[in-house]
Order: sequence, then C-alpha cells, then structure tokens
Amino acid sequence: MTRPPPSVAKDSKEKRMDGAGHITGVTTIMPLRNVMLLAELIERVRSRDPDLPGMACFSGPSGLGKTKAAAWSANEYRCYHVEMKESWSAKKFVAKIVEAMGMKPSGTIGDMVDQAGEELAKSGRPLLLDEAHLLAKPRLIGIVRDLYESSAGGTVVLIGEEMLPQTLARWERVHNRMLDWVQAQPCDLREVALLAQLKCPDIRLSEDVLKHVLEQSQARARRIVVSLSQISEHALKADKTAVGIADIADLKLFTGEAPRPRGNI
Repeated sequence: MTRPPPSVAKDSKEKRMDGAGHITGVTTIMPLRNVMLLAELIERVRSRDPDLPGMACFSGPSGLGKTKAAAWSANEYRCYHVEMKESWSAKKFVAKIVEAMGMKPSGTIGDMVDQAGEELAKSGRPLLLDEAHLLAKPRLIGIVRDLYESSAGGTVVLIGEEMLPQTLARWERVHNRMLDWVQAQPCDLREVALLAQLKCPDIRLSEDVLKHVLEQSQARARRIVVSLSQISEHALKADKTAVGIADIADLKLFTGEAPRPRGNI
C-alpha cells in the first residue's frame, strides 16, 4: 500500500479526518484536499480585513466530501454548522440556526434573525450553511443576507452543489458580499491511499488496485469509501491480507450508476 507522504509524522498529536467517514482521535493527521480547502477558506474569511465582505462559497458535485469537510471544520474552528433540509420552511431554517447556537428559538422570523445575528457578532464564530443550493429561493436567500448584515462583520460560508455560484448570481446583494469562491476537488491517488489506510487497515492494496478504485469511483470520495469497503469484505472472505488487481478481477466496484431496467420479469 502507498504510504503517507514523508511530511506526515506517525507521532503527530493531531486528529485524523478521512473526508468520508468520522473524525477519529488517533495520532496521525491524514488530510484530504477538500478538508484543507474548506479550512483555509474559513480561516481566510475569518481573518480578513474588516472592510472586506465576510461571505464565501464552497461548491462542488455531490460525493466529494464537502459535508464531512464542513463537520471537521465545525469541530476545528468551533463553527456553527447547519445542514439545510428541503422540507424546511423559512421559520424552521432560522430556528435551526438559533438552536445550533445553543439558544432557544422564539418570536417571529425577524426576531430569530436578530437573535442569531447578535450571537454571530458576539461570539465571532463562523456560520456554515450546508446544502446551500436549497436556499435558492428569494425569501430564504434574503434571510441569509439579513443574518450576515445582523452579524456586524461575521463570517458566513455557503456550501453546496456545483452550480451554487451561478445560482447565487441571481441575487446581486448576496453575490456582491462574497469574499471568495472555492471549488471542491476530486480525489487523487494519494487520497485513495489515505482512505485505504483508514478503511482497509489490515490489508495491503497494490497501486494498480488503488488506481482501479480511483477510476471506477470517478474520483468521488464517497464512492471510493464504498469500493474500499467492498474490497475489504472480499479480502476477508478470501482470507487475504494483500490484494492485487487480479484478486478483484471479478469484483464489480461501486460506480454510482443505476442498474439498467431488466424488462419483463
């Protein structure tokens, strides 16, 4: 199996984040690019010049590990993290933000916006709004702008799908308050090796296997993790501790493609 870069020390006292699993309190740091990209974006906006806008956007296709990166950053930077749901009303959305801040929501939407804005201003903690493409409605996006304005220079990061920047262009008063736009990146071979060390810790995977996983998954972290789980299960059944490309010749890895219709059954 490909080993971590030399710069990654085994005796490091940092946390490890796999970008598609859980934060684990082990003694090695294995950063995926999207975890680092979002962390750098949050730090850049949070430490900006006071005269610069304090909103930012992190976007990309599903399955690249954006939400897991947000969870890691929320833990690392003590961010308020709210994952938007399609079924939420405007009032439910604002109430969830207030709850994430450890407060009890009460009053009208305007009252709760003021409540959340004051907390952002007082605490200085960033607000991460995940699945932000679901906020692409006039009332909801207006609430986001009001939250930012009420925070008196706070940090608000919108995280969503690939077309989120273009969608936000419809609302100039939000679009114009963006300090930066960062796009999530697909995984590379190094990251497949890192994920393999987490998901298949007792199995040595050849470089050809890692390349095959990367290709079949279309470089998406979520699919890579599913494929590595398949390989781990396959190796366990075959009682193997080392897996080469010939060992998985008959194993159909997860690609995300829907099965074809079977016709009359």
